[in-house]
Amino acid sequence: MKEKINIVWLKRDLRTQDHQPLQFADDANIPFIIIYILEPSMIKRADWSLRHSQFVFSSIENMNKHLKKYSRSVDIFYDEAIKVFKEIDRQFNIINVFSYAETGVKETWDRDNSVRKFFQFKNICWKESQTNGVLRGINSREGWDKNWYKNIKQPLIINKFSNKHIIQYQNPRPVPKELQYQISNYPSEFQEPGESKAWEQLNSFACNRSSEYLFNISNPSKSRHSCSRMSAHLAWGNISSKQCYQFILNHVHFDKNKRNFRAFLTRLKWRCHFMQKFEVENEYETRCINKGYELLEKSKNKEFISHWMDGKTGFPMVDASIRSVKETGWLNFRMRAMLVSFFCHHLDQDWRDGANFLARQFLDYEPGIHFPQFQMQAGTTGINTIRIYNPVKQSEDHDKEGVFIKKWIPELASCPTSSIHEPWNYYSTNDMFNESPNEANYINPIIDHKLQAANARKKMWGHRSNALVKSEKQRILMLHTRSSTFAR
Repeated sequence: MKEKINIVWLKRDLRTQDHQPLQFADDANIPFIIIYILEPSMIKRADWSLRHSQFVFSSIENMNKHLKKYSRSVDIFYDEAIKVFKEIDRQFNIINVFSYAETGVKETWDRDNSVRKFFQFKNICWKESQTNGVLRGINSREGWDKNWYKNIKQPLIINKFSNKHIIQYQNPRPVPKELQYQISNYPSEFQEPGESKAWEQLNSFACNRSSEYLFNISNPSKSRHSCSRMSAHLAWGNISSKQCYQFILNHVHFDKNKRNFRAFLTRLKWRCHFMQKFEVENEYETRCINKGYELLEKSKNKEFISHWMDGKTGFPMVDASIRSVKETGWLNFRMRAMLVSFFCHHLDQDWRDGANFLARQFLDYEPGIHFPQFQMQAGTTGINTIRIYNPVKQSEDHDKEGVFIKKWIPELASCPTSSIHEPWNYYSTNDMFNESPNEANYINPIIDHKLQAANARKKMWGHRSNALVKSEKQRILMLHTRSSTFAR
């Protein structure tokens, strides 16, 4: 007779504390294993990149350092989820699978449905815990705010691991050696992952860095220090939203720094608000959520797309932002919004041709936030103000001295600060500019940004009168925003 076991299936919850599935497993009187499944189909997706796998791997390493004292570890399986569970089922009698519900792309939803059918066939109980205050299966936001605050203020789970019910087994689907080498070599340019680093980051933010939080939030250089930098840790579950919220709310410095702290707590709720949107309609990933915008024609200019992705549009703030996020995996929100706006409005490109590219760059990529935010900035929701950011004004307002620009665009190192935002005016007769840039030259602007902005405003605002856009607007308002507010 096969030995009975339980399984904890980790997804975007790579931590050892405030972890309900781990608590369920430890409380049950059955041996359990903890697994993470690195699925070939997922890492081949257009929105996935090596840096994501590297962050996951290092986060699991950090977990294992803590779990080692309890003779436990997280095992990484490399195969499709359904195959992994079938293989484990051949060795053991699986009684329960504990995991957090994942707000993921449609492919993860389809995978879960396939796994669920297998569990039902084998009489395996799958218990999915709620995460981030996101509710599954709702068709109205009525009362959502109240439930979110109730959830976020619930007592934290203090996971106390025991040495009981340890089971020895051989991982039948280990990560191939070549891939193991790639994901284990974490680049120093990226933010350090893991539960321990998450708490270090949160503590330094609360005790010191948060004093300039709101003042520097739009500055692409200074925000790297004064922003919380918790986004990647939250995206991969190195720390829970509840842990962040309660730590800040109960911090000894809260009253002295109330304005900055409250702004941070509000943004924690924003994250969950957008994830709830995606949970209800994961079509955000593939089509305009307001179907009326599928009728809006966009140009398909492969050269423009390539220039944007390479950080060679001729607009310093756009190019510096692209180069920065490609190198470091992080960019402040204002510059992210500007990149999407420039791509969709100034370059007149379909948002889908840029969404996966930025997803691959963002170390903190969270589908439930990324796609709704991308569409909001692209102006395809019908319910949000159309934002067409002037790339020159953004540069002047948020990088006045050109510090960020010169750091990421060495071609402009000798450009006077007075001309750094519109260098084409200063170097109009100089070899600094070249239609085909090399390492020594910076490119001329690929568009007339004022003309293109005017065209985009006319096009986007004019389409708002479309009958389907109007009817979809009402549907979206009822489904996603009814009785929902961002802050108390």
